[in-house]
Amino acid sequence: MSGIAGWVDHRRDLTHERATVRAMTATMACRGPDGEGLWSSARAVLGHRRQITLAPGALPEPVAFTADAETLAVAALDGEIYNAPQLRGELESSGHHFRGDGHAELVLAAYLRWGAECVRRLVGVFGLALWDHRSQELLLARDRLGNKPMFYHPTAHGVLFASERKAILAHPLVEAVVDMDGLREILSYAGTPGHGVFRGMHQVRPGHLVRVTRSGLREECYWALEAREHTDDLDTTVRTVRELLERAVAEQLDADVPVCMMLSGGLDSSGVTALAARTLRERGGPPLRTFTASFQQEKAFQADEVWSTPDAPYARELVERVGAEHTDVVLGTDDLLDPVVIANTLRAKDVPSPLGNMNTSLYVLFRAIREHADVAVLGDAADGVFGGTMWMSMPPLLAAKTFPWTAMAQWSGGRHGMGTDLLDAGLLAKLDVPGYCSDRYQEAMKRVPHVTGASEEERRMREIWYLNVTNWLETLLPHSESVAQSLGLALRLPYCDHRLVEYVFNAPWSMKGFDGREKSLLRAALTDVLPESILQRRKSPYPVTQDIAYARALCDGLRRLAADRDAPAAGLIDTEAARAFTEDPQALITGPRAWVARTHVELLFQLNAWLDQYRVRLDL
Repeated sequence: MSGIAGWVDHRRDLTHERATVRAMTATMACRGPDGEGLWSSARAVLGHRRQITLAPGALPEPVAFTADAETLAVAALDGEIYNAPQLRGELESSGHHFRGDGHAELVLAAYLRWGAECVRRLVGVFGLALWDHRSQELLLARDRLGNKPMFYHPTAHGVLFASERKAILAHPLVEAVVDMDGLREILSYAGTPGHGVFRGMHQVRPGHLVRVTRSGLREECYWALEAREHTDDLDTTVRTVRELLERAVAEQLDADVPVCMMLSGGLDSSGVTALAARTLRERGGPPLRTFTASFQQEKAFQADEVWSTPDAPYARELVERVGAEHTDVVLGTDDLLDPVVIANTLRAKDVPSPLGNMNTSLYVLFRAIREHADVAVLGDAADGVFGGTMWMSMPPLLAAKTFPWTAMAQWSGGRHGMGTDLLDAGLLAKLDVPGYCSDRYQEAMKRVPHVTGASEEERRMREIWYLNVTNWLETLLPHSESVAQSLGLALRLPYCDHRLVEYVFNAPWSMKGFDGREKSLLRAALTDVLPESILQRRKSPYPVTQDIAYARALCDGLRRLAADRDAPAAGLIDTEAARAFTEDPQALITGPRAWVARTHVELLFQLNAWLDQYRVRLDL
């Protein structure tokens, strides 16, 4: 895993602009603690920060290919190519000689052989920048599901690009301006593919590449989900799911640094942990290392409508079964309120989010893991891939003409959605966040591929499933990836393997829930490797604090912010609504609406800090 930054300009001489791109690249030093590289020419400068997880014998990046003393092309990569051995063998058989074992060099060789079509051959997670020195063309590409980020900002005669927004904002020609549309994207949690939030900034969409030439910029789609008739019977489908998941886990365990598992004791993380432990035993490797997060000891846990069971007992049962070396990371209220943790978390994400305490707790968890491992394997995205998101079983949310997570927030008490109820009423009316969500939702619906002759129920469940692995993943994946990379921790997500996603997408909904429960296919595929208690465990989301002291601290902070006329967010706050929120701290901790209530307070805090730290100018 790494960080990329660069600048292409078809009229400006960039020979003397290495310092500018080096400053951009330096903002991402945490993504690449193992080295820095820079390549420059008159029209392009590429910067790279390197983290070694695979291929310690890789050439320094950016990697250039030269023939007859002339540079042909240069590449920089953030990510890993899981089918690297197969591609390497194919290219070597055609006469290519590799100087190292790095994946960036492999991608460069693939480009020189097959051109831009090479991205279709890459299996893995990646953000990619490739400069063709012969044609003076820049190629930016992102993996199929968007595991790795890649942002870009067009200029008058070229483009700026980077793995993170902050690197582009470090360029002297870019101002941190957020207009109405950018603020709507933040507040809506719509996950609009390609949206960069800051004015002029975009993100390469998953499964797309962006080509920049003298004549301009164009975007091309190289991969998208396609509707195909599913002809396998149930037994074959379950078996195929298992085979695809086993392959994904095995590929993502390959590393030249310590690898660990994040284990919650739920079906998703337990499944990949059990498969990983089996794979390591077969390879004769060391025992698997696992980590579980919690906010209190088991005896202090209190069940409610959302969190019915603590994670620790289930995680412990699996650990004993597979023989893993386990660590419980107990998070405290002081961790969540630590101003350094809060600032670092916002800095990692670059934009505010309504998941305040989930962001900070994840930061503390990843910080603890980083002391023992360089790579962590997660069970994230299984809910989306196998139809286990909460809204998949809630008819009112399925029927909503907006994103189901937006409808769920409104159903749970948010008037406008997640994180917006403390904003000024006039501003909210002007923003019309529900209308923005509806528009983005309709755009997404037009992209959903359907099978001819499908029933209305099948069509609707396919539509919601599609949202789960497109717009929802665009909010879910950066949540973990950005926080982890800020600590130099690389993440791997086997459930985001595009071959698995493609296969499950076309399985009919009746098969996805064949036993009347969520994630039926995944449960059936893991029956022989998991204890019955985990197979039957009711879904429990990522843990949050139940400490009333945290709620009181939120209320105290909200009172101070609402009373501070000089606060950066002062003009955005509905002070009367803020006062009402401070009257009942318990409502921020317990009950089915507590999670939504917290999002309103925590997003307001993040907006205020963001406007201050990033010197954001709101153009509303």
